[in-house]
Amino acid sequence: MFRAMAKLLIVEDDESVRTLAARALERDGHMVTIATDGAQGLELIQRAAGGYDLVVSDIRMPEMDGIEMATAAAKQFPAMKIMLMTGYADQRERAEELNGIIRDVVQKPFTLAEIRARVGRVLN
Repeated sequence: MFRAMAKLLIVEDDESVRTLAARALERDGHMVTIATDGAQGLELIQRAAGGYDLVVSDIRMPEMDGIEMATAAAKQFPAMKIMLMTGYADQRERAEELNGIIRDVVQKPFTLAEIRARVGRVLN
Protein backbone atom coordinates (compact mmCIF):
# COMPACT_ATOMS: atom_id res chain seq x y z
CA MET A 1 0.00 0.00 0.00
CA PHE A 2 1.27 3.46 -0.89
CA ARG A 3 1.78 5.17 2.48
CA ALA A 4 3.77 8.28 1.61
CA MET A 5 1.74 11.38 0.95
CA ALA A 6 1.26 11.87 -2.77
CA LYS A 7 0.34 15.09 -4.55
CA LEU A 8 -2.81 14.38 -6.58
CA LEU A 9 -4.86 16.41 -9.03
CA ILE A 10 -8.50 15.46 -9.56
CA VAL A 11 -10.08 16.87 -12.72
CA GLU A 12 -13.84 16.35 -12.75
CA ASP A 13 -16.76 18.57 -13.77
CA ASP A 14 -19.33 16.71 -11.63
CA GLU A 15 -19.15 18.15 -8.12
CA SER A 16 -20.48 15.05 -6.33
CA VAL A 17 -17.92 12.75 -8.00
CA ARG A 18 -15.14 15.29 -7.43
CA THR A 19 -15.98 15.59 -3.73
CA LEU A 20 -16.29 11.81 -3.29
CA ALA A 21 -12.92 11.12 -4.93
CA ALA A 22 -11.14 13.99 -3.12
CA ARG A 23 -12.47 12.87 0.27
CA ALA A 24 -11.54 9.24 -0.33
CA LEU A 25 -7.99 10.11 -1.35
CA GLU A 26 -7.45 12.71 1.38
CA ARG A 27 -8.42 9.99 3.85
CA ASP A 28 -5.40 8.04 2.60
CA GLY A 29 -3.22 11.03 3.49
CA HIS A 30 -2.78 12.40 -0.01
CA MET A 31 -2.67 16.10 -0.79
CA VAL A 32 -5.48 16.72 -3.27
CA THR A 33 -5.95 19.66 -5.63
CA ILE A 34 -9.11 19.87 -7.72
CA ALA A 35 -9.94 21.28 -11.14
CA THR A 36 -13.42 21.51 -12.64
CA ASP A 37 -12.46 20.88 -16.29
CA GLY A 38 -9.58 19.89 -18.53
CA ALA A 39 -8.49 23.44 -19.32
CA GLN A 40 -8.19 24.28 -15.62
CA GLY A 41 -6.50 20.92 -15.00
CA LEU A 42 -3.90 21.56 -17.69
CA GLU A 43 -3.28 25.05 -16.31
CA LEU A 44 -2.65 23.62 -12.81
CA ILE A 45 -0.34 20.93 -14.24
CA GLN A 46 1.67 23.58 -16.11
CA ARG A 47 1.79 25.84 -13.07
CA ALA A 48 3.10 22.93 -10.96
CA ALA A 49 5.57 22.07 -13.76
CA GLY A 50 4.10 18.57 -13.88
CA GLY A 51 4.74 18.19 -10.16
CA TYR A 52 1.78 15.90 -9.41
CA ASP A 53 2.39 12.27 -8.48
CA LEU A 54 -0.87 11.39 -10.20
CA VAL A 55 -3.59 13.15 -12.18
CA VAL A 56 -7.04 11.52 -11.95
CA SER A 57 -9.35 12.92 -14.61
CA ASP A 58 -12.82 12.37 -15.95
CA ILE A 59 -12.87 11.89 -19.71
CA ARG A 60 -16.09 13.66 -20.65
CA MET A 61 -16.03 17.33 -19.63
CA PRO A 62 -16.98 20.64 -21.24
CA GLU A 63 -14.37 22.87 -22.88
CA MET A 64 -11.44 20.41 -22.84
CA ASP A 65 -12.01 16.72 -22.17
CA GLY A 66 -9.74 14.45 -20.16
CA ILE A 67 -8.15 12.85 -23.20
CA GLU A 68 -7.18 16.19 -24.75
CA MET A 69 -5.83 17.31 -21.39
CA ALA A 70 -3.89 14.06 -20.85
CA THR A 71 -2.37 14.24 -24.34
CA ALA A 72 -1.28 17.87 -23.87
CA ALA A 73 0.08 17.20 -20.35
CA ALA A 74 1.98 14.08 -21.46
CA LYS A 75 3.69 16.01 -24.26
CA GLN A 76 5.11 18.44 -21.72
CA PHE A 77 5.59 16.05 -18.78
CA PRO A 78 5.99 12.51 -20.17
CA ALA A 79 6.84 11.00 -16.78
CA MET A 80 3.66 12.20 -15.09
CA LYS A 81 1.15 9.46 -14.20
CA ILE A 82 -2.40 9.95 -15.47
CA MET A 83 -5.48 7.90 -14.66
CA LEU A 84 -8.88 8.45 -16.29
CA MET A 85 -12.43 7.80 -15.13
CA THR A 86 -15.53 7.41 -17.25
CA GLY A 87 -19.05 6.11 -17.21
CA TYR A 88 -19.09 5.62 -20.98
CA ALA A 89 -17.81 2.55 -22.86
CA ASP A 90 -16.99 4.51 -26.05
CA GLN A 91 -14.86 6.94 -24.02
CA ARG A 92 -13.02 4.00 -22.51
CA GLU A 93 -12.01 2.84 -26.00
CA ARG A 94 -10.66 6.33 -26.79
CA ALA A 95 -8.56 6.14 -23.62
CA GLU A 96 -7.12 2.77 -24.62
CA GLU A 97 -5.58 4.40 -27.69
CA LEU A 98 -3.44 6.44 -25.30
CA ASN A 99 -1.46 3.44 -24.07
CA GLY A 100 1.75 4.55 -22.48
CA ILE A 101 0.16 7.81 -21.35
CA ILE A 102 -2.77 6.50 -19.33
CA ARG A 103 -2.01 4.15 -16.42
CA ASP A 104 -5.58 3.05 -15.69
CA VAL A 105 -9.21 3.77 -16.62
CA VAL A 106 -11.70 3.54 -13.77
CA GLN A 107 -15.31 2.78 -14.60
CA LYS A 108 -17.90 5.08 -13.02
CA PRO A 109 -19.72 4.85 -10.74
CA PHE A 110 -16.98 3.63 -8.39
CA THR A 111 -16.89 3.07 -4.64
CA LEU A 112 -14.60 4.90 -2.23
CA ALA A 113 -12.68 1.68 -1.64
CA GLU A 114 -12.28 1.12 -5.38
CA ILE A 115 -10.89 4.58 -6.18
CA ARG A 116 -8.51 4.36 -3.20
CA ALA A 117 -7.27 0.91 -4.27
CA ARG A 118 -6.83 1.86 -7.95
CA VAL A 119 -4.95 5.04 -7.08
CA GLY A 120 -2.76 3.13 -4.61
CA ARG A 121 -1.91 0.60 -7.33
CA VAL A 122 -0.95 3.28 -9.87
CA LEU A 123 1.19 5.13 -7.31
CA ASN A 124 3.12 1.99 -6.36
